[in-house]
Amino acid sequence: MDELKQALKEEVPELDCLMAWGQGFDPLHATPLFIRDAGEVDQVIWNPLCVQNLATYLPGLKGKRVGVLVKGCDSRSVVELLQEKLINRDEVTVFGLPCSGVLDLKKLAARMPEDFGMVREVDLQEDKLVITTAKQTHTFDKQELLPTKCLTCQYPNPVIADRVFGETKSPVEPAEGRYFDLEALEERSLPERLEYWKRELDRCIRCYACRNACPLCVCRDHCIAETREPSWLRQEDTVREKLMFQMIHAMHLAGRCTECGECERVCPMDIPVLTFKRKLNKDLLELFRYEAGVDETAVPPLMTFQVDEENINERGW
Repeated sequence: MDELKQALKEEVPELDCLMAWGQGFDPLHATPLFIRDAGEVDQVIWNPLCVQNLATYLPGLKGKRVGVLVKGCDSRSVVELLQEKLINRDEVTVFGLPCSGVLDLKKLAARMPEDFGMVREVDLQEDKLVITTAKQTHTFDKQELLPTKCLTCQYPNPVIADRVFGETKSPVEPAEGRYFDLEALEERSLPERLEYWKRELDRCIRCYACRNACPLCVCRDHCIAETREPSWLRQEDTVREKLMFQMIHAMHLAGRCTECGECERVCPMDIPVLTFKRKLNKDLLELFRYEAGVDETAVPPLMTFQVDEENINERGW
């Protein structure tokens, strides 16, 4: 941290803004920190509670000289934004931080529902999380509190960075496979899958937090959820309209989603909306051998055309 903070202090005078993480409203929460003065760098923190993908703010700062701290999954978002020319490389200074996993506060809240809002102290140990509340002390295994994206992470180290701080981490190799969470869903029949999503999306309140938190959802002023010319969606509070939005949202991110998990993290109704994108990413990997946000020079498969695809035998159908 000392080396990181010193580098940030040296860089801040050359930037219009530096984006990092700072302490949130309680010991369990980190919050985005927008720094414009070197004296504010001492507020920067870096630990498994630094969950937010700061790359989300980059398109809105295009044209300014910006510094940003990124984890491995965040750095893939930076690459994807560069691919689509939504940001300029010479305007962005990327500080990379190898990551061994962040904490899913929704999982934590489920394990201590009565004490979650009364946290007084958090001790982040190597493999344990010790939380002191107004009533008692809780000890958890960190591995049990990791989100799905961390349980299957193939890019714990930044794929793009001007400077990297910290020790290199190894990719996760889950015994069940990289997309183990999709297997149970894929084994269901189509009617069973539809009923599953009807139940899940019935809770949706159409707040569009999933869209707003996504670093690649950049057409918010012209979003299909709100445009009336043409009118794609009605404002009816029905599962049909909610499912329609989520399907369009997922398809717009096909070949673009870096699985940062922000959409699912911010959902106030705990709907597994990242599953839609992971399913598409799984298919893109199998059919086109393509992963979003890995190679700045690559062209997404949905932006190219080939008469014959290697893994699609459409002429034999």
